[in-house]
Amino acid sequence: MKIMSVDYGDARTGIAFSDIRETLASPYTVIKETYQPKLIAKLCEIIKKENAEKIVVGLPRNMDGSYGFRADICREFGAALQKEAGIDVEFQDERLTTVMAHGILSANNVKGRKRKDTVDAVSAVMILQSYIDKNK
Repeated sequence: MKIMSVDYGDARTGIAFSDIRETLASPYTVIKETYQPKLIAKLCEIIKKENAEKIVVGLPRNMDGSYGFRADICREFGAALQKEAGIDVEFQDERLTTVMAHGILSANNVKGRKRKDTVDAVSAVMILQSYIDKNK
């Protein structure tokens, strides 16, 4: 099954996909859209184009494991996406994925605007890979 991962953000949303065997996550794109209905429409286009069968949305948690206001926003976003796309949405803990993504990009000497444009897609990869690894 092909799974799409979403790292939902206020300004940028990272997208990643798994292979059909659900073993490896790869970056797909970053969407720069702040208006949620337009973002969901763009995501639905990608879902149809790539034949995604499931969506995993990153769920931010505090370091103590509790949920904050941002988790509520992501849950509402996931529910709206599921309703519009018509496929299952699950959530995956995304603690420290952005920090780790910056570390990976630093290690590969990706700087400045290019880093800003790719960090959310790398975060989406990390969210999806952790989901895949957890469910194998």
